[in-house]
Amino acid sequence: MRLSIITILLAGALFASNHAAQAAENAAGSKLVLGVDDCIRIALKAAPELGEAQADIDLTTSKLNEAKSNRYPQLEVTALFGPAPQAHLQDISPAVATDKPFRLNDLTWFTSTDATLIQPIFTFGKISQNMKAASHGIEVDRSRKEQRANEITQKVREYYYGLLLARELKELVTEVQESLATARVKAVKMIDQGSEGADEIDLYKLDAFSGEVAKYLAEAQKGEKLALSALKTRLGLSADTQLDISTERLTMDESEVPTLESYLDKARIHRPEYRQISEGLKARSALVEAAKANYYPDIFLGGLFSWAYADERDRINNPYITDQFKHLTGGVALGARWKLDFGITSAKVAGEQAQYNRLLSTKAFANANIPLQIKKYYLDLQEARKSVADTQKGFTNAKKWGMAAIANFDFGVGPAKDILEALQVYARMRAAYFQSIYNYRIALANLDFATGQPPAAIDTSRGN
Repeated sequence: MRLSIITILLAGALFASNHAAQAAENAAGSKLVLGVDDCIRIALKAAPELGEAQADIDLTTSKLNEAKSNRYPQLEVTALFGPAPQAHLQDISPAVATDKPFRLNDLTWFTSTDATLIQPIFTFGKISQNMKAASHGIEVDRSRKEQRANEITQKVREYYYGLLLARELKELVTEVQESLATARVKAVKMIDQGSEGADEIDLYKLDAFSGEVAKYLAEAQKGEKLALSALKTRLGLSADTQLDISTERLTMDESEVPTLESYLDKARIHRPEYRQISEGLKARSALVEAAKANYYPDIFLGGLFSWAYADERDRINNPYITDQFKHLTGGVALGARWKLDFGITSAKVAGEQAQYNRLLSTKAFANANIPLQIKKYYLDLQEARKSVADTQKGFTNAKKWGMAAIANFDFGVGPAKDILEALQVYARMRAAYFQSIYNYRIALANLDFATGQPPAAIDTSRGN
């Protein structure tokens, strides 16, 4: 006569043990009593995943700043100091001496500074396309951060309502235990009075079932503690933090459920993955164009300044002769810089195009599977809603059956096994009722996640 209530209670007691996360700093020493939105808000502030996502945004922002900086002049300066041979005008005037010997004691010192200034004018898209790619890349990372925030929100709701489910199941087991204790007292009294309505076998049955219920009460209490620990961990609280939730009962949300089409429309507008793909395609397209720009030269305006001074060297004022150790020159010029290779640029273009095509396939996958995911969650919601009504009728009738069985047992016209059967059916249907409410709440949370809808008044930003 043992029914599936055992399995249901065990699952409810142990469901939270699979969710463990790294604990963070204790938020307060006093007891915290939080609602589901409070839990979500604290979890978002404490989540290390959002810190990682923000670091990705900062990294992409630095790439954008790097790309922007390529529009400005680039200055390269080289300074030297060292020995140089002496040189005098009489060595080249009136005739150039070609047999002047070099001696170490004739060395002097020199210092020089050479500066080159390059101002890009036109790069055929190398700079602008990389700026465009980085800008869209930032939006991709922001959408990814929002997606992670939605995932955290979904998990917090799962833990929060899971804790409520564990408590409801614990209360249910306690209720069944009390009913069995009451029935046993009555059975003992009837046996003592010599009534034919109860015998020792009835006591054995009641005691056997009571022992089984006591076992699952202990497991339900364990499940409640595990569920609370999982919630603390997700909130970044230490194990010794005093925490409780403000919701006392697991109840239905009676608000009207939108249509499936409205959920699909919301997803197209708000789902972060759609924005990731859209912005990612723009970024990849820009990177393809930036790679193609390497086929063409860079047009720039160049400036040159060169100065050198050496002691014991005479300055030569002749445009045909340049003294590398003592001079002052400079100038500006329009230039072109063109790097030619044999297949390297085309390979890079092909690689960027492959990444773009890969993202197109991801887009096709998302367009096909996100609506399917939303439909599944929507059907889960409808199924849970119907199951709540059906199981409520079931445990209500089972309770009436149990009351009638107890009354018959009291009057000596009904056996104890009727009480056991009624309690088992009642417990099974009552547990299924709470499980259905939990499934309904989780289906709502899944739909919010699938449509990219974070809870109202929840700030998903972290440092930005």
